[in-house]
Amino acid sequence: MARIIMIGPGHPLRGGLSTFNQRLAKEFIHEGHECSIYSFSLQYPSILFPGKTQYSDESPPENLRIESAINSINPLNWIKVGNSLKRERPDIIFVRFWLPFMGPALGTILRRIKTNNHTKIICIADNIIPHEKRPGDKPFTNYFIKSCDAFIVMSETVLKDLRSFEKNKPAQLVPHPLFDNFGELITKTEARKHLGIPVNEKVILFFGFIRKYKGLDILLEAMQILKNKFPHSAATGVKLMVAGEFYEDEKNYRELIAQMDLAGDLYLHTSFITDSEVKYYLGAADVIVQPYRNATQSGVTPLAYHFEKPTIVTNVGGLPAMVVDNKTGLITEPDAEHIASTIAAFYELGENYFIPHLRLEKQKYSWHNMVRAVLQLAEEV
Repeated sequence: MARIIMIGPGHPLRGGLSTFNQRLAKEFIHEGHECSIYSFSLQYPSILFPGKTQYSDESPPENLRIESAINSINPLNWIKVGNSLKRERPDIIFVRFWLPFMGPALGTILRRIKTNNHTKIICIADNIIPHEKRPGDKPFTNYFIKSCDAFIVMSETVLKDLRSFEKNKPAQLVPHPLFDNFGELITKTEARKHLGIPVNEKVILFFGFIRKYKGLDILLEAMQILKNKFPHSAATGVKLMVAGEFYEDEKNYRELIAQMDLAGDLYLHTSFITDSEVKYYLGAADVIVQPYRNATQSGVTPLAYHFEKPTIVTNVGGLPAMVVDNKTGLITEPDAEHIASTIAAFYELGENYFIPHLRLEKQKYSWHNMVRAVLQLAEEV
């Protein structure tokens, strides 16, 4: 049995990172290890946080110790937390890295821990080079990376970026496990009834925080093309459901919707989607569309696999790696014309064409694989 402490967001902080960390911690516990989470008392200063709130109003996960201890902007706190974890002497620190801004805090904490000459530091890196670049990215990232013993990445893109900073330390690529903690599959009829959507409509879904690199504006242009160029296709009358909070100024999107006369073709649910509501949005959709301009990997595709929903993804970064083209989904180019034609092609094939392939492919993405990789790396270093 290993004693493992995860450093990264956890309840009451909300979002995909917290959800992932909590699900993985429970897998460690399920497999006989001791695991807890050291989260943030202050993750982002309010001025740097693009959403409405950083906190969830849902109940905390049961039987999981989460300490809200780390202040991301207070160096005295970093030393205090690092010394505390040093004294705890866990066998493994499993630390989440997703943003260079966190490099100074996490790097300092890890350096204090390492002085106990016992704890192995394993990083899981969502991004090495961020989607939106800021001053200090390279030195902050480099400072953090030097404090780690080994790395797990979830896409070839991130592995390549990692090797531009660190060429020799062990690293494993482990695909993003399925998000299987949002409830069981529900019928499309039940999901649409809950959301107030007609059962017989054609509905595509854009899911997740709305940021420029995710390409919602491109998808809106594709919707206009579908209306104008594919009026008699199988995609006639398709509606776009947008489910996720704006992480940038929504004014440009509202103006684009008005200019393109798309208001009647959209369902806009642009507030944070709580964990308990996720199953309804995924369940209501025919297909999930990820029109990203660039990407490392996405937590949306594993979510789609769990709910057995096909995906349309753009051929950027690590997105295509989890989609078997023309089987579990369709891969297209990141422009409106290609996305529109691919949506039309999806409806020509029909949702049921993809279901058997999804059920087969989803078996590859287990949480056990992530646990096994962490333990293997800890033995190597």
